Amino acid sequence: MILSTLENSARIEGLHPKFKELFDFVKNNDLLHKKLKRIVLDGDTLFINNVNPDLMPADAQILEVHHVYIDVHIPLDETEIIAWKPTTDCQQVKTSYNETDDCALFTDKPSNYITVKPGEFLIVYPEDAHGPLIGEGKIRKLIAKVKLH
Repeated sequence: MILSTLENSARIEGLHPKFKELFDFVKNNDLLHKKLKRIVLDGDTLFINNVNPDLMPADAQILEVHHVYIDVHIPLDETEIIAWKPTTDCQQVKTSYNETDDCALFTDKPSNYITVKPGEFLIVYPEDAHGPLIGEGKIRKLIAKVKLH
């Protein structure tokens, strides 16, 4: 898991060959005022979901895990809280891993909560079980999907 600011994204861009492309696109486009949709930057290797979901109470959110994609959560207009727990510590399976959806769900209690503000991003890897969208109201955010290999 990596929490940082868009301003400092260059520090981590060497960790994956698609991170620089992602952060350059995000920083050079006004995505808050763009149409809600999937933005494909490189086929199924790098794409962004520009969404406007409802936030929910922490006790209503469950943890998700992905094996094929790294998630990069980028709030655009509101602060978001994201629950976190090491995937290896998750024991309460709600839904086993589904290859088509690249997702497994767990009902374990998170070990931490991370606050992510507009101008910041949170990168979660397969070892990071996470529960996004915690808060009140609605949020405009980007969920970038970066293929691991």
